[in-house]
Amino acid sequence: MNPLLTKLQPYPFERLKQLFSGVTPHPQLKPISLGIGEPKHATPAFIQEALKASVSTGLSAYPATAGEPALRQACANWLQTRYRLKLDPNTQVLPVNGSREALFALTQTVIDPNRAGATVVSPNPFYQIYEGAALLAGATPYYVPSDPARNFANDWDSVPAEVWAKTQLLFVCSPGNPTGAVMPLSEWKKLFDLSDQHGFVIASDECYSEIYFREEPPLGGLEAAHQLGRTDFKRLIAFTSLSKRSNVPGLRSGFVAGDAALIKPFLLYRTYHGSAMSPVVQAASIAAWSDETHVRDNRNQYRAKFAQVTPVLAEVLNLALPDASFYLWAGVPDGWQNDDAAFAKALYAEEGVTVLPGSYLARDFNGKNPGQGRIRMALVAETPECLEAAQRIARFVRAHPQKAAA
Repeated sequence: MNPLLTKLQPYPFERLKQLFSGVTPHPQLKPISLGIGEPKHATPAFIQEALKASVSTGLSAYPATAGEPALRQACANWLQTRYRLKLDPNTQVLPVNGSREALFALTQTVIDPNRAGATVVSPNPFYQIYEGAALLAGATPYYVPSDPARNFANDWDSVPAEVWAKTQLLFVCSPGNPTGAVMPLSEWKKLFDLSDQHGFVIASDECYSEIYFREEPPLGGLEAAHQLGRTDFKRLIAFTSLSKRSNVPGLRSGFVAGDAALIKPFLLYRTYHGSAMSPVVQAASIAAWSDETHVRDNRNQYRAKFAQVTPVLAEVLNLALPDASFYLWAGVPDGWQNDDAAFAKALYAEEGVTVLPGSYLARDFNGKNPGQGRIRMALVAETPECLEAAQRIARFVRAHPQKAAA
């Protein structure tokens, strides 16, 4: 067996399953899960119809790894509509089977494990695929500390020069998971300057870009590069997905875009990896990328939901409305600060509500876990269910005043 597999840590949801093992929640309360970021809003009917209409012809031939020209063009059109960017659909855009698969695969393409000290830098807290992809590529992860006082912004300045010198790949996530924070242009400039100096690739995970609460949409990596005069998108690949935007997590569809010099070898890797997208999925994806009405409707649902749920939780937890995404990244009461997992376990036992301990989404850095004392809540279900969950959480916290006041 590949010995690198032994370096992988249990996935957060496996740890949560183990945490709840043997716990029986209140029998009169229907369990509500805020643990997994799996969209629950209805999939638009026109996407379902496009999927069904293609079945009769879409299963009779092997698909090309590069995807159909019509799909690449639909992705390029969306980039122009969303970010006012004109990319070549033949060389700068590539369909992928969801951003998760692509984040892992690009890492295997980029990393040269024969270079001494091959390093992959990622945020902390973070999406665990970044870590697993780095380890299985033969690289060493480096976790950038975050600053709670600045909405968990990444402290890039704290990374030693010798780490940057060995870095081959940098993961960024904006809007962030789990914090919902959006990186400003000044932060992008800092990272582009570091990439120029040290030659590493930037992988920009932007799967939450269409769920936001400000009037101005989040700045994307390609958009930031263009504003800074980097029109060739050198050493930059952006990842986006239909899962959150269009409520189709089961479709497993997204695309990457950016540096043509990176897209070419990535396509070669994917050709051997067997990563072609089904023509049936491609047909549904073209329909989804070509429509914005359902995206605005989806965003408005989240805005209305957060407007009702956030005030209820803010009375008992340390939280604020995020810049974007469908997560609330909340501080637990003082008495639970050293054990967010115990908070999650007790909440599940008493109120049947599942939340994800923040420490499960981060790694110890200099003796401290930046997710400790926090929980992530995914407000993906319909508003009544999320509101009931919030009311149960508030009831739970108020039932433990000694913990809140500790």
